[in-house]
Amino acid sequence: MSSLSRDEVARVAGLARIDLTDAELDRLAGELDVIVESIARVSEIATPEVPATSHPLPLSNVFRADEPVAGVDRDAVLAAAPAAEDGKFLVPQILGEEA
Repeated sequence: MSSLSRDEVARVAGLARIDLTDAELDRLAGELDVIVESIARVSEIATPEVPATSHPLPLSNVFRADEPVAGVDRDAVLAAAPAAEDGKFLVPQILGEEA
């Protein structure tokens, strides 16, 4: 497998509109080459007999059953609040806007 050249990295960076310094281009060319080589090695090992895996362990639904339940009593909640007005919580104004 051919390695990625500095010019190829500069071209891709240009397409992505990323301005890279010469030092960053050199560093990224080496790092991306390692990634490409790793993918090539995994591709050599992958065979049709080995199924693709998205998760190493089987997943199961951990959610409870969706059953409707009665909500809390609004009047009881508002009675416990420090201040309420017109069936809503009353809080201090913080943005300095007119009410």
